[in-house]
Amino acid sequence: MIPELGQFALIIALFVTLVQSVVPLVGAVRGDRAWMEVARPAALAQFALMATAFGALMSCYVTSDFSVLNVVQNSHTDKPMLYKISGVWGNHEGSMLLWVLILSIYGMAVSVFGGNLPPGLRARALSVQAMIAFGFLLFILLTSNPFTRVDPAPLNGDGLNPLLQDPGLAFHPPFLYLGYVGFSMAFSFAIAALMEGRVDAAWARWVRPWTLVAWCALTLGIAMGSWWAYYTLGWGGWWYWDPVENASFMPWLSGTALLHSSIVVEKRDTLKAWTILLAIVTFSLSLLGTFLVRSGVLTSVHSFAADPARGVFVLALLVVVTGGSLILFAVRGPSLKGGGLFTPLSREGALLLNNVLMSTAAGTVLLGTLYPLFADALDLGKVSVGPPFFNAVFIPLMVPMAVTMAVAPLLSWKRGDLAGVFGRLKLGIVATVVVVVATWLLKGGDAGPLWAAFGLGLATWLFVGAVMEWADRVRLFRVPFSETLERLVRLPRSAYGMTLAHAGVAVVIAGITGSAAWTVEKIQVMHPGDVVTVSGYDLRLDGTEDGIVGPNYMALRAHFSVTRDGKPVTDLYPEKRMYRQPPRPTTDAAIHTNFIGDLYAVIGDADGTGGYVTRLYFNPLVPWIFIGAVIMVIGGLVSLTDRRYRVGAPLRTARASVAKGRV
Repeated sequence: MIPELGQFALIIALFVTLVQSVVPLVGAVRGDRAWMEVARPAALAQFALMATAFGALMSCYVTSDFSVLNVVQNSHTDKPMLYKISGVWGNHEGSMLLWVLILSIYGMAVSVFGGNLPPGLRARALSVQAMIAFGFLLFILLTSNPFTRVDPAPLNGDGLNPLLQDPGLAFHPPFLYLGYVGFSMAFSFAIAALMEGRVDAAWARWVRPWTLVAWCALTLGIAMGSWWAYYTLGWGGWWYWDPVENASFMPWLSGTALLHSSIVVEKRDTLKAWTILLAIVTFSLSLLGTFLVRSGVLTSVHSFAADPARGVFVLALLVVVTGGSLILFAVRGPSLKGGGLFTPLSREGALLLNNVLMSTAAGTVLLGTLYPLFADALDLGKVSVGPPFFNAVFIPLMVPMAVTMAVAPLLSWKRGDLAGVFGRLKLGIVATVVVVVATWLLKGGDAGPLWAAFGLGLATWLFVGAVMEWADRVRLFRVPFSETLERLVRLPRSAYGMTLAHAGVAVVIAGITGSAAWTVEKIQVMHPGDVVTVSGYDLRLDGTEDGIVGPNYMALRAHFSVTRDGKPVTDLYPEKRMYRQPPRPTTDAAIHTNFIGDLYAVIGDADGTGGYVTRLYFNPLVPWIFIGAVIMVIGGLVSLTDRRYRVGAPLRTARASVAKGRV
């Protein structure tokens, strides 16, 4: 009965989205307020129906209802409850249901909290949201029904991929989808603005919080996925430029550019067409990621499905959404004239430069990701594009971007004074030079540490620049302390958020630099009693214990005692697990961190003589990568609390008409 309830909820939701797609849009064209207001209750109804469907599927998983094919294929009675729940979205059908549920949550949020939106803009935006939901609901019902029954029902299920049975992977997809789908809100506002032919400061201020929510969620989702790969896959790395990793990174890059360009629209009434285009491209890249995961064209640990019919359906949705929106942009975009003029040497110019660099970086990652697919489709042979290509083309684009990030906030709008900015950044220049020279002297003069010294210098430049910009805003040490405190209280929260986000990027850059330049890896066969020295730490294999029973797996556990200069540091217990259903081995690395670096141990296969293959690493500054990502998210959340995003911005046209009426 519960699966049928979920099925009916999906069918009714399909018709609700159809009504929401058409009626409010027609009402907006005709100026009929009653028809436009249909969008709000329809969005609420869509959310209620999707929540019902998702709750029904979760109930089937929690109760191990093996009369549902999706549960049979992805669950098992021995699974811990956390993974029964996360198994709901750990498969293609359930993940698509979560995708549309999150889409309905955003629509519901706009209908509830969008009271200050113009009725026409709100109606059009919710109508576009419903069109997207209609396409994906049709996709679910026709090709990916999560409630398909199986008769007779088996006594047990096939289980969930053991790689997904991890706390990090339990929460990684929902945050990733909150980001992917969240950009649909910016897309919907962009299409609504194109339909109306009006983009102004008020529009930018309405779009920015939704973009911020999506950006924060996607940042956290990417960081969680990277952390999972780091400690679960056992290869010691945190990023491999996997095609599906790239699929999440591309909308993050373009979404970051969108955040910054919307500031220019709000403050200076310019870059309107560019901002609209970025909104379209960002959501299109999110859809591309959905296609890559579900088309079967890629082989990856992230891939959900390999059914060509599903891939063709998602590709058709991608073509319709992206193609239709770009055609609309080509027709209506030229009418979006910017009102604010600025010189290249200004805050607008610096933001535009970083926009171009981030967009170029996203395009470069897109090219490297899709080129092997095009080469294979055109019968040009198998081509592999890996980390060497991405590192060679991506890093040179990010260096000037990071340099500009420290300078841009200190430049004036319209026309800036570069000499004055560098005068205020004297401390940043000195700190950068000190870090570069000190790193080079401490780590040696060969080519590797030389570029690493510049990497740490770049991180220092950006971090000190962010702090100096904040200090400049509050006039720290330049006015009486009482006045500084007053400025601190009055400073908009978005300014604090920007400082935190930029500082977080600096911490990430430092972490990437350290892990890339100074990681130490040792692979060997060890017998009990053997000692291996890694970066000054002595790791002794004290022994192994086989046959350890987990909830749904058996494990071999090794014990390493770690000392430094003869003094105990910690004990590490890496495991090699064999899951029962499905029968598949996994690696569980043991990590000891002091937040400057990680000791990382992995136990491998037995060599037949009583020894085991072991992989031992010291990964310097890797924790900074994840700490920096969290700081970035906190910065975004602090910006979201800014009162301006709750009040909105007054329409310039409205002010002008009122003034004209008074005259």
